[in-house]
Amino acid sequence: MFDFAVFGSVFVTLFVIMDPPGIIPIFLALASGRPVKVQRKMALQATLVAFGVIAAFGLFGRQILDYLHVSIPALMVAGGLLLLLVALDLLTGRSDEPKQSKDVNAALVPLGTPLLAGPGAIVSVILAVQRADGLGGQLSVWSAIAVLHVVLWLVMRYSLLIIRVIKDGGVVLVTRLSGMLLSAIAVQQIAGGVTQFLQGNG
Repeated sequence: MFDFAVFGSVFVTLFVIMDPPGIIPIFLALASGRPVKVQRKMALQATLVAFGVIAAFGLFGRQILDYLHVSIPALMVAGGLLLLLVALDLLTGRSDEPKQSKDVNAALVPLGTPLLAGPGAIVSVILAVQRADGLGGQLSVWSAIAVLHVVLWLVMRYSLLIIRVIKDGGVVLVTRLSGMLLSAIAVQQIAGGVTQFLQGNG
């Protein structure tokens, strides 16, 4: 039977890690200046990419990492470095230049992964799927994952209204603040990966 306790636990864990409210300023910074239709497409693409990555690792995560001989700390550091590069672009304003050429890329990287489907979310899903008991447990876990991604899509989809209110000046401010926020997240992720790596080899 459907386990609401498992559903709630997985949903809350992923909500905290993937942080739908926290994605708003970063999404606004990456989506600003593009046509509304493209912005909506970005929101949908980012959600689908994140769900695809999460689902793939939920089903085959252990096998993928073992086959590639990639540890979780290494995954954390790699994701952190990628986020740091994006954060530097936002801070320096370089992300404003190639707007049209980055429509799809911004949805795939960094939004879909590693910002939404990052190491923390991937590891949590791998563990949740492994711990789930029977068909009911698996259904509860995957339902929580699906519902959270619907929430993510709704948050990004309707955050576009904010762009119309704050105008260009507000978007520039949000972009710089997002760069600072994203750089802090990246450094924390890199530090966490290095710490776990050292502890594992200590």
